[in-house]
Amino acid sequence: MPTFSSLSDDSSLSKIPSQFIWPDHERPTLDSPELHVPPIDLKSSISDDPVALSDTCRLLNQVCRKHGFFVVVNHGVDAELISKAHEFMDLFFGMKLEEKQRAGRKVGELCGYANSFIGRFSCKLPWKETLSFRYSAHAHSSTLVEDYFASALGEELRSSGKLYQQYCDAMSKVSLTIMELLGMSLGVGREYFRNFFEENESIMRLNYYPPCQTPGQTLGTGPHCDPTSLTILHQDHVHGLQVFVDQQWHSIPPNPQAFVVNIGDTFTALSNGMYKSCLHRAVVNEESVRKSLAFFLCPNEDKVVSPPSCLVDEKNPRIFPDFRWPTLLEFSQKHYRADDKTLEAFSNWLFQTTLSTD
Repeated sequence: MPTFSSLSDDSSLSKIPSQFIWPDHERPTLDSPELHVPPIDLKSSISDDPVALSDTCRLLNQVCRKHGFFVVVNHGVDAELISKAHEFMDLFFGMKLEEKQRAGRKVGELCGYANSFIGRFSCKLPWKETLSFRYSAHAHSSTLVEDYFASALGEELRSSGKLYQQYCDAMSKVSLTIMELLGMSLGVGREYFRNFFEENESIMRLNYYPPCQTPGQTLGTGPHCDPTSLTILHQDHVHGLQVFVDQQWHSIPPNPQAFVVNIGDTFTALSNGMYKSCLHRAVVNEESVRKSLAFFLCPNEDKVVSPPSCLVDEKNPRIFPDFRWPTLLEFSQKHYRADDKTLEAFSNWLFQTTLSTD
């Protein structure tokens, strides 16, 4: 079987292998209209201006009930740190395949390097490469990312691991600020969700989408909702992210000064279904590499995912059962290909599993 690198690099290939070809009804629409999502100004919203804070919470409530996507600006993350994080992707994904596979991701596991020929699926393969690793906000895990890079890729890449440790620390800080705003927008207060995620055990993923000879036949990432709590995405200058809203696909234009944020299934459960986890995908193109940095906020593994009592009443009964995040992660990694029905399928699976063990 050819390697993924040879597929993207070989200009003599006029067709892509059949494993990458998606059904007609799922193929990309490359001329999708833009989704105009209002920017959330983190600097002004956490100031002492009550009007700005009220406006931000009202805006968040509106977009999260509708589709769960928004953009944050004035986030305070150092532009040089973001730039260096993108630069490493060029270095890593430009390595020879055997070098990247030193960190090869095994089937059913989360961390490591993966391309479309590594995994549990044999059709509708995504046109991309990824490197995923865990992050922990625990004080005793302050070198977790750095140590992973050194052990998986070699001591010579420890400095790159330190770079991503700093990037993840910054993303964790931003995510906690966003959680304060989400808590206030739902009426549960500033501290509730911040405290819930303060010692988060999250996931970082580097996405690399090579040019494709026939981009209209495949997808960089198929339609799915993130099973995690919150995704903070930084896109490079190349278009590719699309969101399904009002029964059609819309593109999210890249903005190097901003982060794209979307609600994930776990936070949908935490909000008792009030805030939506939106279907999205990534398309590829014929000319340019596209890169993105994705930080997936996840709760500490000991936390029980259950909505606060004030979000449950006669008009808003419980929708999803209690669970811990590792259980949903295992389900999405081993039993179910993520889509817009993941949370529903997981809830049914959890109910059946509970019945069978009683």
